[in-house]
Amino acid sequence: MTTAATAFAAETVLLRRDEGGITTLILNRPRQYNALSQALLNELQVALDAIADEPSVRVVVLTGNGPAFCAGHDLKEMRTHTDKAFHQSLFEQCSRVMLTINRLPQPVIARVDGIATAAGCQLVAACDLAIASNQARFATSGINVGLFCATPGVALSRNLPRKHALELLLTGDFIDAHSALQKGLVNQVTSPEALDAAVQRLAESICAKSPLAIATGKQMFYQQLEMGLEDAYHYASGVMACSMSTADACEGIDAFLAKRKPQWYGQ
Repeated sequence: MTTAATAFAAETVLLRRDEGGITTLILNRPRQYNALSQALLNELQVALDAIADEPSVRVVVLTGNGPAFCAGHDLKEMRTHTDKAFHQSLFEQCSRVMLTINRLPQPVIARVDGIATAAGCQLVAACDLAIASNQARFATSGINVGLFCATPGVALSRNLPRKHALELLLTGDFIDAHSALQKGLVNQVTSPEALDAAVQRLAESICAKSPLAIATGKQMFYQQLEMGLEDAYHYASGVMACSMSTADACEGIDAFLAKRKPQWYGQ
């Protein structure tokens, strides 16, 4: 990397890389362990909003530059402000980013190497899928400084069984990657050397599927979680009935019956 490029990267709190339908967003505050400053949250929001309107992007990978995935909110920045209005705005800004990930048509994979604490742990939980190296560690550590991780608790309680989530939130203790896998916070654990290949395999597997079916399915999955059982089945039945008439479903079924590879029409 040239000197100019190095300087640019140092000033840019979020980096983007696009390749083969996979967009990688890189939190780029390594000296601050990729803490979520106002500026970084702004850049994440702008990038995610743009990606939502880019059908060429099939999968998003979210990762961090340096020794950490994300250390949560920038506590130094937060302590420079004493007014409730600032903190309310900051937490709502962060919540919008998490909701945008949830509502994004494309699946989002967290690639976790190093620590993911507080809002950083929330970010992992907010992603649709997560792969961690065996060097990753997770905690909702706000309780250690007298601050219950309320907003991270929203994402954690929707990923982990209740008692596992509360144990993390009430103790602030770290768990390792294998414990995170056991509790349901991540999908896979690999060695650091195998992490990129594991993320690539998962992303490519999704990219091979119908983009319309993936987008429809992700939206349906999260919506039905908030419904009662009977309403969820009714809603899911309607989604499947509508999907059966799409060009991609017709092509996929015809290709399966003809034992050939389908050619998706796209979104």
